[in-house]
Amino acid sequence: MTEACGTATGRLSLRRGVRLFTLALALLCTVAGFSLPAAEAASLTITVLQRGGEPLPGAVITAHSLDGAAKRSAPVHAVMDQVDQAFTPDLLVIPVGSTVSFPNSDTVRHEVYSFSPAHRFQLPLYRGKPYPPEHFDKVGLVTLGCNIHDFMLAYIVVTDASFYGRTNTAGVWSASAVPPGRYRIEVWHPRLDGAAAPTLEVDVSGSAAPVAIRLKQRLRPAPLDERLPSWDRY
Repeated sequence: MTEACGTATGRLSLRRGVRLFTLALALLCTVAGFSLPAAEAASLTITVLQRGGEPLPGAVITAHSLDGAAKRSAPVHAVMDQVDQAFTPDLLVIPVGSTVSFPNSDTVRHEVYSFSPAHRFQLPLYRGKPYPPEHFDKVGLVTLGCNIHDFMLAYIVVTDASFYGRTNTAGVWSASAVPPGRYRIEVWHPRLDGAAAPTLEVDVSGSAAPVAIRLKQRLRPAPLDERLPSWDRY
């Protein structure tokens, strides 16, 4: 009887010891600023193909977190210059809340404007850097032009996505350190009709998540102009 009681008491002491050790470890992690390992982040790779199977370079990819696994991207400051009577670069993707400067490094004056609902503005005829940066506080597509040179065209995609970017010459875009969760993937390209822009949901796990997107409709024809925009120079 005495031996049984001693065994039970030993087990109880062991359980108490384990609980105390666990509590102490949690307290130590909190005080030291540590945390228990989170779910392993993954890489997300998107390949965009045209209707005929050819890669689509220069396409804009945005990945929105649907379950709060990833925060939206922080605002940045970008620059869209004007060189040789062309916007440089002629396509920007920026997080909402970002600012963009529009210097004119050209040998002639330009007048930059946008009538897009996402951001309307006008910078009267100028050279150099006479105007402060524009603040883009609405999500959407902003189309830019020059009142003096009608052939000048540029786009700014303002997004609240957690991850964003453009496809390379192989039609591939990738992001690393993506928290596991559900994401909405959207594709946009200047020659893609809005109604045909593909959207899909993907589940990112702890391993690489390759996704292939093939367009259902053909792209609009490229302009017959020697001044090809960046998305048609590949």
